[in-house]
Amino acid sequence: MKEPTISYREAVREAIREAIVQDSRVFVMGEDVGHYGGCYAVTKGLLQEFGEQRVRDTPLSESGFVGAGIGAALGGMRPIVEVMTVNFSLLALDQIVNNAATLRHMSGGQLGVPLVIRMACGAGKQLAAQHSHSLENWYAHVPGLKVLAPATLADARYMLAMALADPDPVLLFEHVLLYNQSGPVPTPEQCPDMHKALVRSEGVDLSLVSYGGSLSKALEAAELLQQQGISAEVVDLRCLRPLDTETLFASINKTRRLLVVDEGWRTGSLAGEICAQVAEHCFWSLDAPPQRLCSAEVPIPYPSHLERAATPQVEQIVALAARVVGK
Repeated sequence: MKEPTISYREAVREAIREAIVQDSRVFVMGEDVGHYGGCYAVTKGLLQEFGEQRVRDTPLSESGFVGAGIGAALGGMRPIVEVMTVNFSLLALDQIVNNAATLRHMSGGQLGVPLVIRMACGAGKQLAAQHSHSLENWYAHVPGLKVLAPATLADARYMLAMALADPDPVLLFEHVLLYNQSGPVPTPEQCPDMHKALVRSEGVDLSLVSYGGSLSKALEAAELLQQQGISAEVVDLRCLRPLDTETLFASINKTRRLLVVDEGWRTGSLAGEICAQVAEHCFWSLDAPPQRLCSAEVPIPYPSHLERAATPQVEQIVALAARVVGK
């Protein structure tokens, strides 16, 4: 019998469906999530299954509907707010950073905002400069938020429940290139605590650290490096705030070399933060300076060949990793 499979898109949909069924406080809201089924078809069919009280189309006003989600969370609900793409989340930056992230602090712990915000991010679909960026690090900079980057089917399927159980706001970044990926139906055991980084492939010569849409590139690069006699360990961050530095540092202390692959821009990048922390805490373990591979510092281009040239690719990871190791 053929093993059942599921796509990343379907895994997220099943996670949302399960949450709605199990908790009467959960509802979905956002642009085109209902009748249209979501810009990336993640919520397709949920309106017909659960009705307009649980799946709510909103006006095209990110500040408005994210603010409504914060209010609903303060009122005891468990909203899942979908922002079509990370670029559009900037229209709700005030609500996310000045309200959702601060209300527990400003109320002396009296108010929590148990809100989940999902958004697509990343390049690779020729959606041009206003729909293709990786701004996760901007949110990972903000105390009061938790920032997740599910890169696998298991994380897409089971991280949402963990996020909904959190008493504070959680942001999930879903890379656009992942939605069509498919594989065997995952089990809950394949998705441990959402705060934990995971070693996806063991190695001894170099730590390849990545997350989200770049994880598959890091894993492919590790296989190619193995053919060159380089054993690369691939670490999936999974949670960008708070960072699981225990797992990160353990890998660096083992391999003694670091290459971070991050689709964000190099200046002010999450990759830069990771390199700084490794330099501060693992300096005496290092056999080479920490390195990072990021996107070119340009708005993401529309043409396919330029989009590819502007973002980290497998061959670049392999070449830079070989230089770090000295081969």
